Amino acid sequence: MSNRLALEDSPYLQQHKDNPFHWYPWCDEAFETAKREHKAIFISIGYSSCHWCHVMEHDVFENEEIAAFVNEHLICIKVDREERPDIDKHFQELHMLLNRRSGGWPLSIFCTPENKPFYAATYMPPYNRERMMGFSELTAIVADKVAQNDEKLFQNADEIMGFMQPKDTPTQATKLDEKIIIQYNKQAEHNFDTVNGGFSKAPKFPHTSTLKTLMKLEQLESDPQRKNIITQTLNGMARGGMYDLIDGGFCRYSTEETWLIPHFEKMTYDNALLCELYTLASVQFNNLLYLRAATETADFMMNFMMEDNLFYNASDADTEGHEGKYFVYTYDEIIQTLQNANVSDINEAVGLLKITPSGNFEGSCIITLATLERPIWFDAFVLEAKKLRTPRLYPFIDRKINVAWNAMMIKALFVLGKQVPTYIKQAITSLDALLSTMFIDDVLYHTTLIHKTPKIEAFLEDYAYLCDTLIHAYESTFDEVYLIRAQQLCNKALELFYTNGQWYFSRGAFPTVCELDDGSYPSAMAIMVDVLLSLGSLIDGKYRHFAFKSLEYISIKLMKSPIYYPKLTEQTVRYLKGDRIVKAPKTLLQQCEPLSYPFVLFKADESTAGYLLCGENSCFASTYNVKELDSLLKASF
Repeated sequence: MSNRLALEDSPYLQQHKDNPFHWYPWCDEAFETAKREHKAIFISIGYSSCHWCHVMEHDVFENEEIAAFVNEHLICIKVDREERPDIDKHFQELHMLLNRRSGGWPLSIFCTPENKPFYAATYMPPYNRERMMGFSELTAIVADKVAQNDEKLFQNADEIMGFMQPKDTPTQATKLDEKIIIQYNKQAEHNFDTVNGGFSKAPKFPHTSTLKTLMKLEQLESDPQRKNIITQTLNGMARGGMYDLIDGGFCRYSTEETWLIPHFEKMTYDNALLCELYTLASVQFNNLLYLRAATETADFMMNFMMEDNLFYNASDADTEGHEGKYFVYTYDEIIQTLQNANVSDINEAVGLLKITPSGNFEGSCIITLATLERPIWFDAFVLEAKKLRTPRLYPFIDRKINVAWNAMMIKALFVLGKQVPTYIKQAITSLDALLSTMFIDDVLYHTTLIHKTPKIEAFLEDYAYLCDTLIHAYESTFDEVYLIRAQQLCNKALELFYTNGQWYFSRGAFPTVCELDDGSYPSAMAIMVDVLLSLGSLIDGKYRHFAFKSLEYISIKLMKSPIYYPKLTEQTVRYLKGDRIVKAPKTLLQQCEPLSYPFVLFKADESTAGYLLCGENSCFASTYNVKELDSLLKASF
C-alpha cells in the first residue's frame, strides 16, 4: 500500500511511495501530528540519482521490522533536496555544527516533537555495524528519550536552535589586491595531481570553477606550469572513464585518481559547466579535440536529457540495482564490437582501449582511451558499441526541471554556439521555454515537472544563473529584451536576498546565508557578483557598487584562501583589472572573433560607425578594422 508520497510530483519522493515507512512529505500536517502525539521527528533528505540514498532505502526503509517500530514511535518526513535546497542547506549546516565535518546524502536528521533538531548523520546501516550506530538501535533510543521527556535531550535541542539562527553581524574587511592571483596560483599548484591531472585525491571531481579561473589568469599572463595544470586535467577527464565516450556526457566524479572508474550518475549542472569549459578551452588553446568533447556533451544532453526544449535534472548511476550496468561491457563484447567495426589490428586496439580479459571495473570493462587523440577506427567502433546499449534498460532519469541548472545548460549552448552556430537556435528556444514555464505573472519559480505548474518560488541560485544566461543570450543575439529581463531579475534578487554586502540563499521558512565556496557548482553569490559587474558595464555603473560591497564583505576569506572560492576569485580579479566594452552596430559585433583579454563585454550601438572601445567610465579608442581590437585592448593597460 502506498504512503502519502504517492501524491507528490517529485520523482525522488515517488521512489519511496511504496516503502513500509509511513512517510510524510514536508508539510504542516507532519509537524502538527508529531507535536500532538508527542513523537520524535525523523527527516530524511536525498535525491533521485543518489547511490547511497538507494542503499539506505534498501537496507532500512524497505525493512518491515524497522518500519513497524518507526511508524509507531516517530513521524517520518522525506525531502527532495533538489526540490527544497533551502531545507537541505539548513540541515547540512546542522550536520557540520554537530559533527564538525561536512554532511552529504542521504542526510538523516532527528528532531524533538517541536521540530528542534538534536542529531544529524548521513547513511546509517539498519543495525549496529562495527563503529556505526544502526538505525534500529538509534530510533529505539530516540523514541524512549522523547517519551520520557529526557531533560538533557530537549535542552540540547534548544541550544542547537540558538546556534542555527542566521546572524547579521558586520565583518572585518581587508584590501582586495592582485596578491590574490599569486595566492590562487600557489594553492592550485599545491593541490594539483601531477601524475593524473585534477586536484586532490579520490574521489576526484572535475573542479570546473578552479580550471576556469586558472584559464582566465592564463589569459592575463601566460605561465607554462599553469597551462600544464589546465591541459593535463582537461586531457585526463576527456579520454574516457568519467567521460562517456559512447553516448557522450560526463559522469558525476571519478571514484579513483586516474579518471577511469566513475560514479555513473550524470548531472545536468556538471555537463553544462563542462560543456562550457571545454568550449572555452578549445578557443583559448586552439584545440579541436576539446571542442569535440563540448559538442558531444551538448548532444548527449539534447538527445537523452531534454524534453520540450527543457533539460532534466539527472540520470541515475544504477540500473536494476547494479551501478554502471548500462554503461559497461564484457571483454568479449568489446572484441566482437571491434571485429564488427572492421578494426584490422585487434591487439593494438585493445591496448589503446586499456582493457584486459579480467576487466577494469568489477570484471567488466569501462571504455577509455590511452590518448585524447582518437584512432581512425574509433567512430565506427562507437556506432557498434551503441548498438549493444540500445536494448539495455537506461538508468532512471529524474525529470524535474530546475531553473538554475537549465540556465547553466542554456548558457553553455550560447557559448558553444559562438563556435558552432547551430547550437544558438536551441539555446534561444530553450531559454524561451524556461521563461514561459518558470516565470509566471512576474514570479520566478525554482523547480517543477514538465507540463506541471510550478509551486516552489525561486532561490538566489535561480535568479543568479538565469540572469547570467540572459546576459549571454544578449551577447549572442543583441536582443535588448534579454538584457532588460536580466536587469529586472537582478533588481528583484537584490531586493529579496541582499543586505549590506551579505547574500542569502533563501529568506523564507529557512533563512540561509549563501555559501561562498564552489561546491557542486559555483556559488550563487559569485554568479550574482558576475551579473552585477556585467550590468554595471552594460547598463548602469551603480551595479558595480553592489558587486564591490559583496566582495568586500568576504574579503578576508578571499585573500587568505582563494582556492576555496574560484568563481569569487575570478570576479575579484575582474573587478581589479576592469571590464572592457566593445560597442558597435550589431552587424559588426557579429564579426568579432574571441579576444585575448578575459573580461570583455559587447554592447550593440547603432549610433557608431565602427568599433568603439570603452572602459567602465569612458571610451578610449575606435577602429573600423575588427583585427585591430586585440592590440587596442592591450594598449589600454
